[in-house]
Amino acid sequence: MVSADELLDLARRVLRAAGADQRNADRVAEALVSSDLCGVGTHGVWHLAGYVAAIKAGDIIPTEWPEILSESPTTALVSGNWTFGHVAAKYAMEVAIKKAETQNVSVVGIVKSGHIGRLGEYVEQAASKGLISMLWGGGQSVEVPSAVAYGGRERVLHTNPVAMAFPVGASSPMMFDIATTALAGVKIVDARDQNKRLPPDSIVDKDGNPTTNAADFFDGGAHVPFGKHKGYAFMMAAEFLGLVLTGASAQSDPKRGGPIFRHSGTTFIVIKPDIFRPLQDFLDQGDEICSRIRSGAPAPGFKEVLVPGDPEARTRAIRMCQGIPIPRVLWQKISDLPKA
Repeated sequence: MVSADELLDLARRVLRAAGADQRNADRVAEALVSSDLCGVGTHGVWHLAGYVAAIKAGDIIPTEWPEILSESPTTALVSGNWTFGHVAAKYAMEVAIKKAETQNVSVVGIVKSGHIGRLGEYVEQAASKGLISMLWGGGQSVEVPSAVAYGGRERVLHTNPVAMAFPVGASSPMMFDIATTALAGVKIVDARDQNKRLPPDSIVDKDGNPTTNAADFFDGGAHVPFGKHKGYAFMMAAEFLGLVLTGASAQSDPKRGGPIFRHSGTTFIVIKPDIFRPLQDFLDQGDEICSRIRSGAPAPGFKEVLVPGDPEARTRAIRMCQGIPIPRVLWQKISDLPKA
C-alpha cells in the first residue's frame, strides 16, 4: 500500500523532472492520485510514463495554461493551449460552474487539450457546488479510430467517454463516468500484458468476430459499443457534442496533441437544480430515490444494491485511511522514471 501523500509527491517529482511547471505538476498529480484513490486505476498513475513520453514528443506543452477563446454569459470555448488535459478540464469546469451559478445553465467546450483523465472528477466538482453536470468527449477517432460502429467491422469511432453527476442531499452524488465502448482501452492493454482473457462481447477481431483474446485487438481488432445499438447511440452523441459542437478539428495542430488527442474536444454542461423547483425539494427527492434503490433486495450473486457513484465513494474513503494498492510492476515502472 502507498499513501496518497507519497503517491502525490512521486507524481509531482516525475512531472517536474519531465519539464512541467509547479502548478501543472500539482494539478496533474492531484488528478492521477484522485483516480487511484477512488479505484479507477485506468486513469491514475498508470499514465505517468505516457505523459512523460508525450512531453518529450512535443505533444504536451507542460508549462502552458488554458484560456478562454470566446464566451457569452452562458457559454465559453476554452483552449487548453496543449497543456495537460487535467489542467484544461478543471479550468473549464470552474468556468462552467461560475456561469451556471449566475445564469442557471452553462455550456463550455475544450479544444487543444490532451487526455483529461477521469471525467468523474469534474462532474463531482460541480456536484460539490450543488450543481448537475455532464461531460461528453469525442474526436479521438479522427486519426486513430479504435471502435466499430454497431453492425460494422471496421474501426471508425473511439471510446468517447460520458459522465454525469447529480447532487444528493445526505450522501455522495449519483454519478457515473463511462466509456461508450464495452471496456476502456487501458483494460485491454493490461489484459494483454497479463495474458488474461477479456469478458465476452468486449472486442472483435480484425474480421469483426467477437473474441476474448486481448491480443486480437492489437492485430487489427476493435472496441465494440456497450449495450449494442444503445451504447452506439451514446457514442455518436459524444462524437457530435465533443467534436462537432466544439469545432475541435479546426483548432488542431499537427505538431501537438498526438494522433489520438489532436482533434479531441469535450463539452461541459452544467445546470442549477433549482431552475424548476426549490433546491431542497430536489435534494430530498434525490435522497429518497437513492435510499429506495439501495434498500432493494439484491439479485443472486450480489450482497447489496448500489447507486452509481457508491463504489468510488466507498473506495476513496477506505484508501484515504489504508493507502492505495499499486501493482508491483507499475510501482517499479513509475519509480524508475526520472524525478526532480
